[in-house]
Amino acid sequence: MRSVVFDLDGTLADTAADLIAAANACFREFGHDVVIDPVADARTAYRGGRALLRLGYARLGIEDDGRADAGYPQFLKHYVAHDDAHARLYPGVVEAVERLRADGYATAVCTNKTEAMAVRLLKRLGVFELFGAVIGADTLPTKKPDPAPYRAAVEQAGGLVARSYLLGDTETDRATARAAGVPCALVTFGPDGEAVAGYDPDGLLASFDELANLTRRLIG
Repeated sequence: MRSVVFDLDGTLADTAADLIAAANACFREFGHDVVIDPVADARTAYRGGRALLRLGYARLGIEDDGRADAGYPQFLKHYVAHDDAHARLYPGVVEAVERLRADGYATAVCTNKTEAMAVRLLKRLGVFELFGAVIGADTLPTKKPDPAPYRAAVEQAGGLVARSYLLGDTETDRATARAAGVPCALVTFGPDGEAVAGYDPDGLLASFDELANLTRRLIG
């Protein structure tokens, strides 16, 4: 079966504000000023909690020296408590994924969120049932850009890796697809905009209205 695998943060849903709020809550808890901007730093948010903490420490002029790793459990605590306060699906997601499924494609999610966090967010956003598999950062011993999670997502959804592609928003997604030997398309409505073309994807997606046509072009 032909399959489409989706990244979650920055691809299916705009979650940057909640990620940044969790990082700023950490800095307040650690006795520092709020240092992460919910708009200007959205690009960093989609690279994960540790990336946000490292950015914050750099802005405070504090050597990281393992602080981002040490503070990550606190980040998760704050994020889990409020991970859908501002999160929203990008326009057209539900209709586009439903159309793929009606046309006979398997659909799955492969994310570097933990599996439990990804499942919870998808359920809160009301789209969990649209995906045949959800593979997170801790589902397997490795995470993206290692190809194993991607392959697991395709196979658990009932598809064939050779007839699949990955839709994401970052260089990590492009590297994952390359490692798996499959096409990759990147969205241009995230913080990187058209700049994602510099990662040399096989396709670009400006709107979920274009997903069906893009999918046919990439995997038939």
